[in-house]
Amino acid sequence: MGRIGAVFKADGEETRNTCCISEWWLEPHTQGPGAHSHPEDDIFYVVEGTMSILVGERWVNAEKGAFILIPGGMTHDFQNRSDSKAGALNVSIPGGFEPHMPMIASWFAENPPKDA
Repeated sequence: MGRIGAVFKADGEETRNTCCISEWWLEPHTQGPGAHSHPEDDIFYVVEGTMSILVGERWVNAEKGAFILIPGGMTHDFQNRSDSKAGALNVSIPGGFEPHMPMIASWFAENPPKDA
């Protein structure tokens, strides 16, 4: 997806739709998908660098090792505002997120990530 990469570690089929686990990597100074919400809970665990994560109306600069829980229905977003690549493990509860990826990849193809 341009300057954003996603790798699914466990999908709904593997977890009986209890969760979906994916890893998201953003190049330096890259915006994410934009503020959005959905009914699923989202957990972000930063594995490298610093992710700026929108939780409701507040941006949090989450460094490596940070754990952020975003309850379902809450507005959220993520960006990499730093000079280094950043990655986060994402757990979506319940599962079933991965079928949306073709649409998300198409959207990013038409709307490449901007500078953060």
